[in-house]
Amino acid sequence: MKRRDFVRSASLSLSLPMVLGGSPIRAFGKTTALDALLANAAFEDRVLVLVRLNGGNDGLNTFIPIDQYSNLSKARGNLLIPENVLQNTLIGDKNAFHPIMTGFKDLYDTEKLAILQSVGYPNSNGSHFRSTDIWTSATASDVFDPTGWLGRYLDSTNPGFPTGYPNEEFPDPLAITIGNQVSQTCQGPSVNMSMALANLNGAQSLLEQNGETPDTPYGHELTFLRQSYEQTNKYNASIQNAAQLAPENLSELYPRSGNKLADELMIVARLIAGGLKTKIYVVDLGGFDTHANQVQEGQSPEEAGRHVDLLLRVSEAITAFQDDLRLFGLEDRVLGMTFSEFGRRIKANDSYGTDHGTAAPLFVFGSQVNSRIFGENPIIPDEVATRENLPMQYDFRAVYSSVLAGWFGVEEAGIRDVLFGEEYDYIPIIKSSPISTSIDDQLQKEVRLSQNYPNPFSGSTRIPLELDRAADVQIKVYDPMGQEIATVLDKKLAIGKHEIPFEGHELAAGNYYYRMQVGSYQQVKLMQVR
Repeated sequence: MKRRDFVRSASLSLSLPMVLGGSPIRAFGKTTALDALLANAAFEDRVLVLVRLNGGNDGLNTFIPIDQYSNLSKARGNLLIPENVLQNTLIGDKNAFHPIMTGFKDLYDTEKLAILQSVGYPNSNGSHFRSTDIWTSATASDVFDPTGWLGRYLDSTNPGFPTGYPNEEFPDPLAITIGNQVSQTCQGPSVNMSMALANLNGAQSLLEQNGETPDTPYGHELTFLRQSYEQTNKYNASIQNAAQLAPENLSELYPRSGNKLADELMIVARLIAGGLKTKIYVVDLGGFDTHANQVQEGQSPEEAGRHVDLLLRVSEAITAFQDDLRLFGLEDRVLGMTFSEFGRRIKANDSYGTDHGTAAPLFVFGSQVNSRIFGENPIIPDEVATRENLPMQYDFRAVYSSVLAGWFGVEEAGIRDVLFGEEYDYIPIIKSSPISTSIDDQLQKEVRLSQNYPNPFSGSTRIPLELDRAADVQIKVYDPMGQEIATVLDKKLAIGKHEIPFEGHELAAGNYYYRMQVGSYQQVKLMQVR
């Protein structure tokens, strides 16, 4: 077995857990996403917390487009929350959080929450495993790569890891995941940066054997395991020290009702408050695969059901975490981001649930976010077929790129290295970013996309577009399942009015979408083939 294959296998099957507050944690080594952070004092002490909503969160039941309420009621009447109940969590006049998420409403009102509409990727994959691979590796849907987007940073700046870590410059792990599974996000080309031991008692006697190891494949792997065990012990000592230095009253804000996510975020807050220099944390809440009993039959959809319970946990946990950071003067240092492998379909099923979908809203939280809604509400057609999905507005890799640039100060070359050489337009999520935060607003004034005509159409149609300045314009078409089917335009256009022809002679009747992108600004419109 090759060493890299052995290490990857060991990382997934072995674990050396440390228990803190009832939850196991594992340590990761230095992440290369932090190069710019360490080189630039302005980014020196910033922390990123990734919150994974495992299973595919139903975005249409989380952040509800109430301007589409009439059509939503036709597509998911057995799930939809009564419109009058949404008044307490209104955001403007077009949106509302699920009424159980009063904490998220408060975060938005106090300018600590950014909402990105319809985040996903082209040609979304409906498999939990494959879509999770795509989100953690930051690959295209047709590209298979075993590495994670943070793991590639690890490999580029720490090719010899774990040799030499921890050290005087990096005494603490710079990435920690809290939970029962290793995060694929930190998988490098040859080694996963997590500490790996499956059976502590059984492996300990092996690793603590004295004497030199033989110059054989067995000896090489034994040396590596001994090294990993020693490294983890050192990291565990620094983690325990930080936990002991955390303020005594740190846990008072968190719900004590078996909220796993709250327990994990409380650990993160304790470690940050205790002085641990870790830069990235990963936490996880499962259960979002709500094919059945998303709401409870015969009861109010806003009060009972699996999704209500999940959203309450998310809202309570993140709100308590943010309050903790504020009370201890830490909130300007920490940025949080949710992600889920996909959203759910527009139409409800007969089991009071929803099936695997495509795009969904993504939330970024912290005192340093531009608290606004990025993108427009998803369009819900008047008639929705069973398998219909939402088209992507924002590519999740553009979100990754924007967080690395705006929060950690990573330069373009470094971002291209982690994203397979691809470039993504900057989304102004971070208000303290040196990059202009008015990009979207300015482009929205200068670019006007109109409704195609004729619409509905059979055969061909035209897409009107007007520009106040010359710009590179991309227009793509998505089918009813949210899959990309055509690139209508991808070139620079001059100032003025344009009409872009689209030939749809071979398309079946149904709802389709066209998506325009100019720089970081994008817009989606519905068109219908008859």
